[in-house]
This record gives sequence, C-alpha cells and structure tokens, in this order.
Amino acid sequence: MALDFSAVLSGNYGQMIVQGMEVTLELAVGAWLSAMVIALVLVVMRLANHRILTFFVAAWVSYHRNVPTLIQLMMWYFALPTLLPESIQMWINDRNAEFIFSMIALGLCQSAYFSEDIRSGLRAIPAGQTEGARALGMSYLRAMWSVILPQGIRNAWPALINHTVLLFKNTSLAMAIGVAELTYVTRDIENQTFRTFESYAVATVGYLACSLFLMAVGAVLARRFQRAYAR
Repeated sequence: MALDFSAVLSGNYGQMIVQGMEVTLELAVGAWLSAMVIALVLVVMRLANHRILTFFVAAWVSYHRNVPTLIQLMMWYFALPTLLPESIQMWINDRNAEFIFSMIALGLCQSAYFSEDIRSGLRAIPAGQTEGARALGMSYLRAMWSVILPQGIRNAWPALINHTVLLFKNTSLAMAIGVAELTYVTRDIENQTFRTFESYAVATVGYLACSLFLMAVGAVLARRFQRAYAR
C-alpha cells in the first residue's frame, strides 16, 4: 500500500490531530507550572534544615522518582478517587477528571525532579551569599526568593530544560486513562484508517518539533542568563 499522508491529515483526522496536540500542550503547561511551584516549596523546606521537613521532602522525592509515572497516573485516576465521597467523585467526573488527574499526577511526579535540579544548582552557590543576605536584614524566605533561588535556577537551567522535555514526552502516558492527547488520537486515527506508518509518523514529527522547540528556547534563555550575570 502506497504512502498517503493526506489520509490522516485531511478532514476530521487533521482536526483530531490538532485537537490532540492542543490537549498535549495544555497538559504539559499545567503540569509544568504546578511542578515548578511545588518544587520551589520543597527546596525551601529542605534548606530550612529542619529534621521533619527534610525527611518529608526526601520521602516525597524518593516516592515520585522511584515509582513509575504510569503507576502514579493510575493511582490518581483509579484508586484515590474511591476514597472520596461520591458527591465529590461526581463533581470531578463532570469536569474532565481524566485531564485533571493526569495533570496532578504528572505535576507531582515532575516536582521531585525539578526540586533536585534546583537543589543541585543551589549547592554551587557560596555559603557567603546567604550570610550576606541575612546580614542585610533579609528574612530567610526573602533571602531565598531574592538572592539564592534566582542563582540556583540559573545553575540548574540545563537540567530543568531536560526534565521539561521529559515532562512533555510523558504526557503521552495520559492516554492510559483516556486523555485525548496526541498519542491517544493518533492510535484512534490509525484504527480507523489502517494507515499505521502515516499516523505514527505524523505524531513523531509533532513530538519531535515541540521537543526541539523547547530545547531551543532553553538554550536562548541560558545565554541570556549568562550575559545578565556576567555584567
């Protein structure tokens, strides 16, 4: 059978691919934002040198880095909702539960990687930076937010970009719980058209283009960080 990409790009199939990519990007952005916010909180907690907080963060990181992401997705979608009252379950189901739970699971999982990336970046900062900020009258949180974290994120930027790309690719796992992202619609199109190569080739190009775009943006921002701190 001759190759025919128009069979999977025209009409409803082309629209399905566009909608699948939109869902993929929305899921990736939502999970990234939640992961970054949680990661910053985890870093601040760990640097407080409080035994209970340090143990909590270490346990959080250990769980999310060692349990497969697919299992975490299924835990959030299939298992945890059964512990909620039926009224809350119905309320969530009426508001695209598959998307919500997949975004939560991916965000929480990625927060462990982001927090370790940032913590590694902070280790490269001399201790005198914190002492100097505190000597100027800054509180611990103010010193972390205004002086330490910006430098740590700059140092951790290459690792953060790599894990951002990983997060984008891991959105494909959401198909396991019924999220109509790019991989899900690609399989659906392949089942309807029997154009296996064309269907997955289009999805491959979509993922590759977005991943390369993320890495390019990361490289540009990294150069800007270097110029800004070199002044």
